[in-house]
Amino acid sequence: MIQLTNISKSFGGQTLFKDLNLKMNSNQKIGLIGRNGSGKSTLFKIILDEESHDSGDVSIPKNYKIGTLRQHLTFTEKTVREECSLVLSEEEQYNFYKIEKILFGLGFSSEDLEKDPMSFSGGYQIRINLAKLLATEPNMLLLDEPTNYLDLLSLRWLKQFIRTFDGEVILITHDRDFMDSVTTYTMGIQRKMLHIIQGDTKKYDANLSLSDETYEKTRQNQEKKRKELEEFVAKNKARASTAALAQSKQKILDKMEEMESLESESNLNFSFNYKETPAKINLRAENLGFGYKESEKLFKNVSFVLENGKTLAIIGKNGKGKSTLLNYIAGELPLQDGALNFHPSTTMAHFGQTNIERLNTSSTIIEELSSVSLKIGISEVRSICGTMMFSGELADKKISVLSGGERSRVMLGKIIATEANLLLLDEPTNHLDMYSIDSLCRAIEGFKGSTIMVTHSEMLLRRLADALVIFHKGGAEFFDGSYDEFLEKIGWEEEGGVVEKKVKSSKPKIDNKEKKRLRKELINARSKENAPHKKELEFCENKIIKLEEQLEVENEKLIQASNLGENSAMIEASQNIGKLQSEVDALFERLEVASESLDEIEERYAPQLKEVE
Repeated sequence: MIQLTNISKSFGGQTLFKDLNLKMNSNQKIGLIGRNGSGKSTLFKIILDEESHDSGDVSIPKNYKIGTLRQHLTFTEKTVREECSLVLSEEEQYNFYKIEKILFGLGFSSEDLEKDPMSFSGGYQIRINLAKLLATEPNMLLLDEPTNYLDLLSLRWLKQFIRTFDGEVILITHDRDFMDSVTTYTMGIQRKMLHIIQGDTKKYDANLSLSDETYEKTRQNQEKKRKELEEFVAKNKARASTAALAQSKQKILDKMEEMESLESESNLNFSFNYKETPAKINLRAENLGFGYKESEKLFKNVSFVLENGKTLAIIGKNGKGKSTLLNYIAGELPLQDGALNFHPSTTMAHFGQTNIERLNTSSTIIEELSSVSLKIGISEVRSICGTMMFSGELADKKISVLSGGERSRVMLGKIIATEANLLLLDEPTNHLDMYSIDSLCRAIEGFKGSTIMVTHSEMLLRRLADALVIFHKGGAEFFDGSYDEFLEKIGWEEEGGVVEKKVKSSKPKIDNKEKKRLRKELINARSKENAPHKKELEFCENKIIKLEEQLEVENEKLIQASNLGENSAMIEASQNIGKLQSEVDALFERLEVASESLDEIEERYAPQLKEVE
C-alpha cells in the first residue's frame, strides 16, 4: 500500500499543505474532500509523480500499479477494440480476449467493439477510458471528479463499479451523496493539514467541528491565563519584594506555546431574491415540441403545470435535449410546437451553461453584477460579492482570470441580484465544491417561487424535486412525483425498468394479528441489543459530568496558585487537569462508539418495523 510521510507543497510562496501523512490499507476506499484550490488534485499528481513536492516521502511498493481516470482523453483509433488495445504491453499486444472481456463487463456488445469511440455518449466514453485503465491491472485507482459530465445512468453504473473494485480507491468528487455511497473513509485537506476518519462526509464535518470547538475553548482559556500572567508581571517586576515572583511568572509565560486563531473558511450562504406574485400557477406548458431538424424532434407533446413554490427537474441521458428544453422554456429558442403560458407576474432568472459563456470577460466582478439592474446600489453589489466569496479586493478581479467555479459563482450572484419567482437552473452544481452545493440546496429549498432545473445529481433530485420531465424511451414525458417514486414505478429502461416494485408485489400479505406479534418480537430483539449500549452511554454521560465538575475545581486551584506564585501547587493542579482531561477524552470516545452502535441497530431494525406497521 502507498504511504505518504510529512508531505509539504507550496506554490509561489503560498502553502497548499504541510506535514501531510497517510497510510493506505488493503481495499480501503477513501473520499478526499476540501475547498476548491485546497490542493486535492495536486496531491493526486504528487502520488502519480507528475508533480514535485517540497519535502517528505512518497512510498509505493514495488510492482504496485496506480491507475487514474482522465477526464479529457482523446481517442486516436477508429474502433473501440483498437483504442483499448493501445494500453496492452508488448507481450500482450495481441491478447484481444483480455480487452473484450473487460469491455463486455462494462456493458459493450460485440458490435460496439467495431464502432468509433467518438460515436458513443459521454458516459460510454468514460467506460472506454475505464476499460483502458483496467487493462493495465491497477492495484489502486485515483479518481479525480469522475462524475463530471456523466448522466444519471452512467453515475449509477459508476457507483456500483467503484463499490465492487478489488483494490484501493481515493475519490475526489463534489457530489456528497455519490461519495458517501461508495467510500468507507473520508479525509480532507483543511487548513493545510490532512484529517481522516472512518465514516461519511457528514461524520467528518461533525468531527472537524467538534475538534475546532475544543481547540478554540482551549485557546481562549490559554489566552485568559496568558493575560493574567502578563498583568501580574507588569505590576510586580519593578517591586523588589515581588521581582523574583514576577520573573518566575515570566518563565511560565515564555514556555507557553502560542495557539493561533483558526482560519475561518468562507462559505456560500445566500438566498435568491424572490419577487412577490399572486399566482398559484407560474407556468402552464402544453404539448411542447422542438427539434433543430423538423424531422428529428428532441421532444414533443410535453405538458405540465408548475405551481408556485414547486420544483420540476429535467433528467435523462446526455445529448437527448434536457438543456434544449430548459432554453426553450427560457425563450432562447424559437417557439415551434405547443404553448408556454406564463402568469403575467412571472419573472425568470436563468442560470445556464451558455449564460456563463456570455459573461463579459473584460469586466470586473463588480461591473458584471452591477449590469443586472440600475436599481442596485454599489453597497448591495458589494454585499452580493461578499456572499459569493468575493469580498474586498477580490471583487475587482476581471472575469477573464476566474476559474470555472468562480465564474459559476458570479453567475449565481447575477441571479441573486435579479428579482424573480421562477428560477431556471442548468447543471448549477458544475464547478461548485461540496460545501457550496449544500448552500445552493438550502437556497433553492428556501426560495418561495418555482424552480426548473436540469441536474444529474441524485442528491439534488431526492432533496428538491416535486415532479420530473424524463428523457427516455426515445422521447420526453412528464412524471408527477418524486425521483424515488419514478424509480419505483417506472425505473430506467437500461437498468431493466421497475425492480423494486416487482419485489414488493411478490411479498405475501401478513394479517394484523401476525403483524402485532412480529412487531413485538422485533421491538424486544432491538431492546435487547440496545441495552448494553444504552448502559454504556448513560455511564459515560454521568462520569463526564462529574469529571468536568472536578476539572472546574482544579482550574480554579491552578489560577489561585498562579496568582499566589505557589509553584508546587501549580504543578499539582496542572497534573490533575491533564489526568482528568485524558479521562474525559477517553469517555467521549466510548460515548461515540456506543452512540454509533445504537444508530446502527436503529437503522437495521427500522425497515423491518416499517413492514409490520
